[in-house]
Amino acid sequence: MTSPAAQQLGIVPSVFAVQHLPQATFPEDDDWIALVRAPEGLTVIRETWPTGSGDRWIGLYGGGAGHQLDVPGMLAAIVGPLAEAAIPVFVASTFHADLVLVPEPRIKQAVTVLEKVGHRVDTRHLRTPDE
Repeated sequence: MTSPAAQQLGIVPSVFAVQHLPQATFPEDDDWIALVRAPEGLTVIRETWPTGSGDRWIGLYGGGAGHQLDVPGMLAAIVGPLAEAAIPVFVASTFHADLVLVPEPRIKQAVTVLEKVGHRVDTRHLRTPDE
């Protein structure tokens, strides 16, 4: 089955951490990639060290020129197949594309799932967790 919104995705070379700061309105440092403020507190996405402990996320980024704000289904075409495969995601959208984070141990499975439904994934920055 091919997705009607097949996209070219790339793996972001960074490794990410997602944090919840319940009492914060802004982080205490400038080392963040994305911020979302909500009634429950602040959600922060930041780069983390290539090695270390804690939940680590790998980013898939894509859409490029084909990702226009008025085109429905672009994000759903990515997260839908991942949900069907029971792969958790955390998403941050930009004006140009979506950053879809998947848990580091599941990235190879996520790539397989996405390619199976017709997406093209550039894996040149794919690393295994022990690299």
